[in-house]
Amino acid sequence: MESHHLIVPFGQALITRREHLKKAASQGKKVLGYFCTYTPLEILHASGFIPVRIWGGKDNVERAYSLVPNFICPFMRLSLEKALHGEFDFLSGLVQGYTCDVACGLVNIWKENFPAIFYHSIPLPYNDTVDSRGFLRSSLVELTEKLAGIGGRFTEDALEASLNLYGEIRLILTELSQRRYRADRNIDAADFLTVVQTGFVKEPEEYLGMLRELMGELDKGKGVSSGQRIPVLISGSVIEDADILSLVEQLGFRVVADDLCTGIRSFTPVSGTGDSPLERVMDRIMKHFPCPSRTHPRDRIPFMKDLVKLSGAKGVIFLFQKFCTPHLADHPKVAQALRDAGIPSISIEMDETGLMEAQVRTRLETFSDMLEA
Repeated sequence: MESHHLIVPFGQALITRREHLKKAASQGKKVLGYFCTYTPLEILHASGFIPVRIWGGKDNVERAYSLVPNFICPFMRLSLEKALHGEFDFLSGLVQGYTCDVACGLVNIWKENFPAIFYHSIPLPYNDTVDSRGFLRSSLVELTEKLAGIGGRFTEDALEASLNLYGEIRLILTELSQRRYRADRNIDAADFLTVVQTGFVKEPEEYLGMLRELMGELDKGKGVSSGQRIPVLISGSVIEDADILSLVEQLGFRVVADDLCTGIRSFTPVSGTGDSPLERVMDRIMKHFPCPSRTHPRDRIPFMKDLVKLSGAKGVIFLFQKFCTPHLADHPKVAQALRDAGIPSISIEMDETGLMEAQVRTRLETFSDMLEA
């Protein structure tokens, strides 16, 4: 497709991410890993660190099985497997907001096996009240103090600058995401995933420049034309393998929206409101696009329905990490609510090696026929 060459720098950044981050660490920069989109990246960045989202990928799990059960999600098993093989030896620390139980538990396993680096878990309130915001403020202040202990240099001015930087990044990603509602001047689903994931591993200053250049080219009309393919929404947790989305679109679908933590949940909302930079961070956390690990299905369902309506999706494809308890537990109620609203859906689970294409192809083709009927 015409737009693929625009994505080459992003794809290359993902291919070389480990080498790039090792070089940064060798030059004295400190890299902090994180698992979840609820981690306040602006605070890490404002304190002088490079925030990097831990990746899992697609591979076989061997050594990690001696440390974790086989009934946790493939993403978390694979990230630990890679860590045991030295994939993340550039890290100065790992910071995790309390969300998914598996992610939080895995931090303790990392701590036992890689004791030389910094660890911190951020307790996050579930309810948005005056008291819970006070608790969150204390948690974030504690984070800045802990970061100072490993060389962090947090200031309110630095946080203000980081908020503006990440705000512009998220604004561009939101615009790029919403362009999917249309069938032209766009990029396909696999390329969109590649663009978003690049932001997990690049310094935000450099990533913003890449996004500006991409949007400039798309504004010249160099996007793809998606024709008459069936518009769908993809929902799930972590999708790292762009080939999965390519398969979906090869079968006649057009991904017009997503509900993924490697998608819209990583950049929505764009920013928060408040009288101080810290209050803006808090507000954004409280108004985060709802994740099953922290919200009840009744809170997610209106967002899902609105996203289907805004995007023009004719159906929803749920792509789940196998054993992802929060998403799998939510699914029956969410799928039923969608059915009640006249929105059909299909659910597919992924393991360490990705999808079994031959098995999934038939199910997706059947779903396509149903949406066209």
